[in-house]
Amino acid sequence: MKNFKSIALALVAFVSFAANAQSKKVDVSKSKINWVGKKVTGAHEGTIALKEGAIVFKGKKVVNGNFTVDMTTINTTDLEGKGKANLDGHLKSDDFFGVEKFPTATLVFKTIGEKSNGVYAVTADLTIKGITNPIKFELTVDGNTASTTLKVDRTKYDIKYGSGSFFSDLGDKTIYDDFELTVKLVF
Repeated sequence: MKNFKSIALALVAFVSFAANAQSKKVDVSKSKINWVGKKVTGAHEGTIALKEGAIVFKGKKVVNGNFTVDMTTINTTDLEGKGKANLDGHLKSDDFFGVEKFPTATLVFKTIGEKSNGVYAVTADLTIKGITNPIKFELTVDGNTASTTLKVDRTKYDIKYGSGSFFSDLGDKTIYDDFELTVKLVF
């Protein structure tokens, strides 16, 4: 009987939380993810599409979030023609993101702390190529939008091509380990 009361109490608490929480689906057609990858001799930039996502609010505070990125949409925007096609193809290959085997990447919020009104310190699990690692970033929420910038160490996801951390004598062919994502979500 005591166990039943504990289970009933836990269920009431969960239902109460769920009733107060509101999930807002991200409008993927209006949301944007831009990427920048740098190398010794310069940088490349582009876009990648969000497949789906939601931010969960309790009142006006963010309490959760989860997102799926369509890795097959990697698109270089600073090149045209053959150079663009070659780089897009290489980024989608097993040297980098292996999109044939891993067509999506995910980000799932784990802990959220409010830093100031509308600004949150988020720790999330980022999964790329089936490998999950924690990542920390600030999320700014303003009305029906949220934005952030994330720095991702690609080598933590077994993306070592051209990395000076793993290969010597690359010279000016070295590609830096970190890439940056600038994200604007509309919900």
